[in-house]
Amino acid sequence: MKPRPENDIRESFVNALPGGLDRLPIPGLHEMLWEDREFLGWRDPQAPHRGYMVHWMDDRPVGLVVRSSSSSLRPGIAAMCSLCHSPQPATQVRLFTAPKAGEAGLNGDTLGTYICEDLACSLLIRVAPPHLNPPEQIARRSAGLAERVQGFTANVMKTA
Repeated sequence: MKPRPENDIRESFVNALPGGLDRLPIPGLHEMLWEDREFLGWRDPQAPHRGYMVHWMDDRPVGLVVRSSSSSLRPGIAAMCSLCHSPQPATQVRLFTAPKAGEAGLNGDTLGTYICEDLACSLLIRVAPPHLNPPEQIARRSAGLAERVQGFTANVMKTA
């Protein structure tokens, strides 16, 4: 992912409701390892069910506002994130919904998928020990993650 200044990130959200980004908390961008991210994802510390995702699409940053479900999957089972395809305990995967862009979102239409609860998919695909996660495998997982994030965003942005 390419580094972006805070104002570019604030202006990138395609599905934010009017006035919905007035107090958008931006994570510490100066500390970000941009080259190790397919998307920047974070949760809002003031609104625990709200999250944000920003990535590159058609050579420009595109952001999504997402909302997590208030209930989690049943503890004791395994689940898989729809974006990074990482299997993990069900309590670490949550249903997130994104308002559709434009008029559809204003009318309440949403699109949902199961995503890592902390929105840290980019980090998760890189955490296995190097002998279990060679560079070729990370590159494959990175490409798949980027493709699925872009597909989810494209579906949020569809007007028809």
